[in-house]
Amino acid sequence: MKTLDSERVSKLIDMAIEEDYGGRDPSSELMIPAGVKGKAYIITREEIVVSGMLIAKETLKRYDPKLKLKILKRDGQRANVADRLGVIEGPVRSMLTAERVILNFLQRLCGIATMTYKYVHAVRGTKAKIYDTRKTIPGWRELEKYAVRCGKGHNHRFNLSEAVMFKDNHIVQLGKNLTARLKKLVEKASEIDSVKFICVEVDHVDDQLNYVLKVPGIDVVLLDNMGQWQYKHAVAMRNKMCGSKPLLEASGGITLNNVRQIALCGVDRISIGAITHSAVSVDIGLDREF
Repeated sequence: MKTLDSERVSKLIDMAIEEDYGGRDPSSELMIPAGVKGKAYIITREEIVVSGMLIAKETLKRYDPKLKLKILKRDGQRANVADRLGVIEGPVRSMLTAERVILNFLQRLCGIATMTYKYVHAVRGTKAKIYDTRKTIPGWRELEKYAVRCGKGHNHRFNLSEAVMFKDNHIVQLGKNLTARLKKLVEKASEIDSVKFICVEVDHVDDQLNYVLKVPGIDVVLLDNMGQWQYKHAVAMRNKMCGSKPLLEASGGITLNNVRQIALCGVDRISIGAITHSAVSVDIGLDREF
């Protein structure tokens, strides 16, 4: 699994600590004598896929180098109700000061990983792979896309520079003679070094897809907000005209209730904004040992 970009993550951790700490923690200072050491367990109160343990470990170091986290459940592993994800040992004051920030990271990231896994599990046995989108919380994209990977999902482009995606509002610009104009744009796009793939969105199968499939060099065709019969029609058209490429990606209006039916239509990829923008934080707590 692709590792995190440490520079991006470091900035976010620093910002989270600055936001929450405020310079001191008088509650812990008043209640906990200086020098007292102890142990606490990070515990999940629901079934989850783990993500963010390495972030929690790094965050604890920022608060106090004496705080040590032993990871019991690694990122990407599944955990059951009451499972211990890790054990923290060290100064209790610092431990309690850091509690909210590490739990905020873990609850959000585990929520995304868990949601992603549910979609991945729903399409098991088909060839469809689950992808995320750029619908992420500003500043959190590196972590949220990492959480998707922990849930066995795949990442779409990280930012605009990584891919050329001609979407509906771009296609309008082409007007008539779509195939010829699109062909020239795809040729230019293939010469841009930062571009990892070229994708074109279509809203209608018969009115657009047949023209787009005539353009060489397109890696992915995004089928936006279509019904199951349209997905099947698109797959049949692609197979007849081009074979197995370009890949066909379903997107829009996809839920856990219909994702398997869409996968069974034969599409190669399914991109779902909900696995990041609508993921619910899971219930994880810190229980101090007495």
